[in-house]
Amino acid sequence: MIDLCTLGTGGSIPLHTRALASLYVRVQGRAFLLDCGEGTQIQIGKLGWGFLRIEALILTHYHADHCSGVPGFLLALAKSGRTEPFDIYGPPGLRRVIEGLRVIAPQLPYRVELHELPFGEAAFDICGMRVACFALDHGMPCLGYRFDLPRPPKFDAEKARELDVPVTFWGRLQRGETVELADGRVMRPEDVMGPPRKGLSFVYATDTRPVEAIARMGQGTNLMFLEGMYGEEEKLPQAIQNHHMLFRESAELARQAGTEKLILTHFSTSLEDPETCIGNARAVFPETYCASDGMTMEIRYDGR
Repeated sequence: MIDLCTLGTGGSIPLHTRALASLYVRVQGRAFLLDCGEGTQIQIGKLGWGFLRIEALILTHYHADHCSGVPGFLLALAKSGRTEPFDIYGPPGLRRVIEGLRVIAPQLPYRVELHELPFGEAAFDICGMRVACFALDHGMPCLGYRFDLPRPPKFDAEKARELDVPVTFWGRLQRGETVELADGRVMRPEDVMGPPRKGLSFVYATDTRPVEAIARMGQGTNLMFLEGMYGEEEKLPQAIQNHHMLFRESAELARQAGTEKLILTHFSTSLEDPETCIGNARAVFPETYCASDGMTMEIRYDGR
């Protein structure tokens, strides 16, 4: 299971009703953040899921509404008692930006490890998930991300019994270990496991014009977080100029991807109530919803 919380759903500047961009992701007792707008540590405190379980921060790009909260967040981690190294990932320019932000947070009781990603497609692992990044179109290096949590095949007890595998070895085989039985036979996990099962996955892509990679990377996902900077169709010239998307454009990408659900976030300050424009997206992709600050959701495995 994956738990998610849209800590902040605003773009540009914070409002008294809407914090800036950040997504808290909790998976199997571990956690990481996506983006860290101004005041993110306050939103984490309100949520109550904790600071110490957060192992990493992934940044999409370096506009202030996505990274100005980094110094305060790092200091909040320190106040929470963190001593283990902390990882930060982001597109080209990461070191320059983080070193600049840390001028006001120079002393921390833990080491900050920086991982600068290429402006293109690459992959890495975090909290047991496989992460693939891809380039967006925002007028500066900006990355979208796909996250995959694999699901191991189901243990086939019937097959294990047919092969006379003692029950005492079942747990080790389920954990992926190869074992040697008393009669000298070597049993591999694949000998007693069922067919592959679909894992869990989601995409996070914001601050961009529509690009083919978003739909491609969203194929087969449970959920997509895409930007809803502008809801009204007449905002298209502004969206093009500022390298953002309309509700309709995000919905079209979700439709092309065939994802199960679309969550719109990163709303313009001019959009007081995003729900008034949700029809523009649902006309294209019915399973579209507007995020709100502090909204939680979960992705679960099916019963198979």
